[in-house]
Amino acid sequence: MGVRSLAVAAAAAACLSAMSARPAAAQSLAADSSFIATAGSLGLLQVQLGKMAEDKATSPAVRDFAKQMVDEYTKTNEQLAAGAKQSAFPHLVVLRQHQQVLDRFNRMGKGSFDKNYMAEMVNQHRTAVQLFEDESHSGRVTSLKQLASGLLPTVQQNLSLATQTAGAVGADVTAANTRERQGT
Repeated sequence: MGVRSLAVAAAAAACLSAMSARPAAAQSLAADSSFIATAGSLGLLQVQLGKMAEDKATSPAVRDFAKQMVDEYTKTNEQLAAGAKQSAFPHLVVLRQHQQVLDRFNRMGKGSFDKNYMAEMVNQHRTAVQLFEDESHSGRVTSLKQLASGLLPTVQQNLSLATQTAGAVGADVTAANTRERQGT
C-alpha cells in the first residue's frame, strides 16, 4: 500500500512539474512574441516619423538624422519581418502606443517639430536598446535572440546619434526621460 501511494505521489509530482514548466515556456514565447511585436512597431514608427521629419524638420542635422533612420529601419524592419515569419509570429504592425506618437507628430507644426522629434527619438531609442538587450539575453526563440543580438549594436549607435543630434538642436532629453518614467 505504501509503495502504491508513493508511486501515485511521484506521478502527481511529475504531472505538476510538467504543468508548471508549460506556463514558463508559454511566458518565454509570449516574451518573444512581445519583442517581435514591439520591435517591429518601433521600426515602423521610426520609418514613418523619419519620413515626416524629412518634410517637417527645419534643421539640416535633424533631416539628415531622419533620412538615416528611414534607411536603417527599412532594412531592420525587413530583418524583423523575416524573423517573425521564420518564427511563426504575426507580421509587423504599428501598435496603438506608437500610432498615438505618430498622430501627435502629424498635428505638430514645423516650429516645434525638431526639438520634439529629437527628444522622442532619444526616448524611443532608449526603449529600443532595452528591448533588444532583454531579448538578446533572455529570448527563448534562438533565431529572434540572434536577430536581437545582431541588431543591438546598430540600435545603440542610433541612440548615441539621436542623443548627439538632440543636443545639437537643443532638445530637452530630460523631458523624454520624465515621460519614459511616467509611462506616457
